[in-house]
Amino acid sequence: MALPLRALGALGRMVLDALAGIGRLGLYGGSVAGHALRPPFYGRELLVQIFQIGWLSLPVVGLTAIFTGGALALQIYAGGARFDAEAVVPQIVAIGIVRELGPVLAGLMIAARVTSSIAAEIATMKVTEQIDALVTLSTHPMKYLTVPRVLAALLTVPLLVGVGDVIGILGGYVVSTQVLDFNPATYIRNTADFLEPLDIISSLAKGAVFGVIAALMGCHHGMNSGRGAQGVGRATKTSVEAASILILAANFILTGVFFSV
Repeated sequence: MALPLRALGALGRMVLDALAGIGRLGLYGGSVAGHALRPPFYGRELLVQIFQIGWLSLPVVGLTAIFTGGALALQIYAGGARFDAEAVVPQIVAIGIVRELGPVLAGLMIAARVTSSIAAEIATMKVTEQIDALVTLSTHPMKYLTVPRVLAALLTVPLLVGVGDVIGILGGYVVSTQVLDFNPATYIRNTADFLEPLDIISSLAKGAVFGVIAALMGCHHGMNSGRGAQGVGRATKTSVEAASILILAANFILTGVFFSV
């Protein structure tokens, strides 16, 4: 009897800790939004972060998208052959990439690359007391460190998702026309005819939400990291785990919002 009670108590503590973490993150996000609307604005830092988060993430997002699109075409063709539906490859590749795989994979790649980088950088600044130095120089750490990174992710990740969608469809096109003998003109026409504006809007909206989550989690865990190398490592690991889970949860919610009947 004691063991079930201890397990129940541990589960209760985990739930309370999770709720407390969500509450702290909500307050942190509200504080970021408030600071983003009030001067001073650090335009140069924003441009640096747009380059760091957007441009430098393009290779990993592009490679992920093109291989996923190619593999998806092969899987749909093999699965469709079981009930004579091989011809739906262009339509399913397009909708699968744009609605789901494009934004989710880009979000997870951003979480792995950007969230970890932000958390490690800010945690290191905290350990080496550079954040205290910013305060001494009358520079608000939230405005100088967090706001530019969150805004840069909000602006660039939807663009990355859009580019990833195009590259993913291109990967499916190359495999379908070069390996599966699809007619190129028919493939392009079927893809263009099947996609709807809501598919593209939902993909870009997911990118914006995933970008904010990734940057926010990196900054939040970096700012609240422990001391020493262990603190930096723990903040980096925890930020990526939390960002990945939140991105998948947000994807489920947004999919329900956009496509629930």
